[in-house]
Amino acid sequence: MSWSQTAYADPAGYLAHRARLVVELGPRLRPGDRILDLACGDGGLADFLPEQRYLGVDASPEMVASARAAGRDVVEGDLNGYEPPEPVQATTIFRAVYYARDRRELLRRVGGFTETKLVFDLNPRQYRVDDVRADLEAAGFDRLVLHPFLFPQRHAPPAAVVRALERTGPLARALLRARFSYLCAAFRTTA
Repeated sequence: MSWSQTAYADPAGYLAHRARLVVELGPRLRPGDRILDLACGDGGLADFLPEQRYLGVDASPEMVASARAAGRDVVEGDLNGYEPPEPVQATTIFRAVYYARDRRELLRRVGGFTETKLVFDLNPRQYRVDDVRADLEAAGFDRLVLHPFLFPQRHAPPAAVVRALERTGPLARALLRARFSYLCAAFRTTA
């Protein structure tokens, strides 16, 4: 059994919801777009992005082996230094921004090879949104879209309920004060 299968109560629901937001939040990704998933674990997200060209990167040899055993394109590398062989349309960093030795430098480097958008999660109880926004602007990303991501890891609610809660505005923000995170898309609107 893979890490994704044991980490989430509803791995398919959780990862499918995350993948949908990766494609739709901010500028929409198109079929064939390249996605680089930094700190990808076993690369479970790849299974829910079949129209994109997925490359995962993880520092754990065990995670890389698990991903490859599942037929996923994952290489070993550290998110702090990995550079893809060619530019990508989207870079994702989930549950791993805190691994950055220097967040601003990581975002600057990612901005150098990411053509369309950076998608990541942000715990608003751990990081101030304004501080992250400033780091993104310093890295050349002038737009940031925040979307409450209220799908729990350890419980399996109906996806329709989660999507409805995420659209509630004040209720979603109240939930974020106690739990959950934002899914963020950072991109450039200026040339």
